[in-house]
Amino acid sequence: MGLLTQLRLRGNMLTGNIPQQPCGLSDIRILDLAHNNLSGSIPPFLSHLSALKFMALLDTPLDDLYADYYTERMDLVVKGKQMEFQRILSIVKLIDLSSNNLLGEIPHGITNLSTLGTLNLSRNQLTAEIPEDIGAMQGLETLDLSSNHLSGRISLSMSSITSLSHLNLSHNLLSGPIPTTNQFQTFNDPTMYEANPGLCGVPLSTQCSTPTKLTKMREMKMKMMKMGGKCHRSSQAWD
Repeated sequence: MGLLTQLRLRGNMLTGNIPQQPCGLSDIRILDLAHNNLSGSIPPFLSHLSALKFMALLDTPLDDLYADYYTERMDLVVKGKQMEFQRILSIVKLIDLSSNNLLGEIPHGITNLSTLGTLNLSRNQLTAEIPEDIGAMQGLETLDLSSNHLSGRISLSMSSITSLSHLNLSHNLLSGPIPTTNQFQTFNDPTMYEANPGLCGVPLSTQCSTPTKLTKMREMKMKMMKMGGKCHRSSQAWD
């Protein structure tokens, strides 16, 4: 199965865990396991899908050779809508694990998938924070993490994904200010952030409170403590 590039098992009644280390899936470009009853954590092997980490300059010549005799078609959910892909299916890069019962955190290694175009992990039971370096996923056009239990702040690095055109972070436990730079200036629909009681800022009606003097002093103290720890370790290295 080393040449398998598309795996779509969407809308079945699959149960159990996604295998942690399946064999022969490094060439996968489309992985659609949405709308099943899968459980357990998101497997770490997703971080090592080479077809989603590097940009392919040329498609397989056989695609053109048999284009007149065999045409691939696939219905996929992209940017929140079901679309039929045909001629351009060979360049679609998508992971859709939505509407399952997946637990745990989003693997930090998933940010290695720099050419992935669509990531949909919505309607699961995912917890913890959005990976801080999610901005490394420069190919993302669609990111849907809605209806989970994600907490913490929206990573500022996400604003560096200039290709991002569809975002949904609603119905989580996110908090803090919504980023305001780059693509976030175009995300004017408040529904993409709704049902996150701790979020504030445009386009939500909840304004962010100005940090108090005490809060600023605490932040400054934390920075000084961190800097002091680094200096202490540095001085030990010279002893």
